[in-house]
Amino acid sequence: MKKSEIQNLIKILIEKTGVIPSEVSITEDGPNNTWFSVEVSDPHLFIVRDGEGLYALNHLVRRMVEAQINPSLSEGEEKSDLSFLIDINGFQKKRVDNIRAVAHMMGERARYFKSSIEVDPMSAFERRIVHEFLSNATDLKTESTGMGPTRRVVIKYVGGI
Repeated sequence: MKKSEIQNLIKILIEKTGVIPSEVSITEDGPNNTWFSVEVSDPHLFIVRDGEGLYALNHLVRRMVEAQINPSLSEGEEKSDLSFLIDINGFQKKRVDNIRAVAHMMGERARYFKSSIEVDPMSAFERRIVHEFLSNATDLKTESTGMGPTRRVVIKYVGGI
């Protein structure tokens, strides 16, 4: 499915909620990430309760795109590598920037103390941001530990140049 088709799908779904999007733009964030930035006059429906409506919209669009690309796959089979994020009025961007700031701070702390640092429990999406952000650090290694809602990232100092 082309990015322009996904863009139109997002616009249609948002219009179905009764909110009129003023603009839906596509932004590249790295080689594998695509952001669909949506500007609306009343974002309340999507960002209340810490963004539950926005997360639901992201999930719905992702599932619809997956079904369009791989209609014959059954549950649990490998799906194509879809990495996109829908953002409404910059809500997700602020959240991602905050997570990257925490990852940077904890990475510096691991370097300073030359030890492992555990980050507070995070969702899979948030952990992925931390892993991607610190992936180029030659002296740090990240891994997820724990189960369920207590799953967290551990940033390990491994030395280096």
